[in-house]
Amino acid sequence: MLRLLNIEFHKLRYSRSAKILTLTYFILITFIALIASIEFNFGDIQFRVADQGIFNFPYIWHFNSYIAALLKLFLAIVIVSMMSNEYSNRTLKQNLIDGLSKKEFVLSKFLTVLVFSAVSTVFLFIVSLLLGLSFSDFTELSIIFSDMEYLIGYFIKLTAFFAFCMFLGILVKRSAFALGFLFIWWILESIVYGILKWKIFRDSDTADQITRFFPLESIGNLIKEPFTRLNAFQAAANQTGYGFEKDYGIHWYQLVIVIVWTLVFVYLSYWLLKKRDL
Repeated sequence: MLRLLNIEFHKLRYSRSAKILTLTYFILITFIALIASIEFNFGDIQFRVADQGIFNFPYIWHFNSYIAALLKLFLAIVIVSMMSNEYSNRTLKQNLIDGLSKKEFVLSKFLTVLVFSAVSTVFLFIVSLLLGLSFSDFTELSIIFSDMEYLIGYFIKLTAFFAFCMFLGILVKRSAFALGFLFIWWILESIVYGILKWKIFRDSDTADQITRFFPLESIGNLIKEPFTRLNAFQAAANQTGYGFEKDYGIHWYQLVIVIVWTLVFVYLSYWLLKKRDL
């Protein structure tokens, strides 16, 4: 496995665009800290974002995981470009001539996906921990290390999304077209959801139960939006009479669905390479 990873990182080492996009992604994650400095003035009232509890433990694990996951497209471009470069630079054919099997080739790409996801998760953990220790009102160890399942969800979310991008890169061969296909896939899932919800079942619960098995929908729903968990939002909702209950947790069956899709994308990537005449 180390040999396969060494081959992949040797290729990435000489890719300027991959370096820039990867560095941009991690810099943007650190910019989450800038949210703490945002301050609004409404006459004599001063409103600072950090004072609303977004950096309190354990809420920070949910908030930061959700925000960081929104930035995953930067690394997705790296993954897609990594695959398209194999065709444009003919390194795929050369690797196979040099003795690398198609199974090892796909495994090397997936190992790279796992490393990207793991490094991103560790980096997010460090940034969140430092922000929480600086701004959180609660610093007991039992509170700090609760709700850590959001980091697990973040890792699996990134791995699945990057595996999907890897598959699209092999399927389409061109990074721009692959990213366009990703966007089209998202639109198709939205259209199917709309048809199920408004035309067939006319029941949002039934539509949600079906579409939660869709690849992008299941990946996107793994970490739900955290904003309505804030006390300020809950208080405002209760005052206006629109109080609501929402499940923000990450459940085992959600993880299983996303993991299954990850394995499907990896297998389809291998199946395409195996069937395709290179």
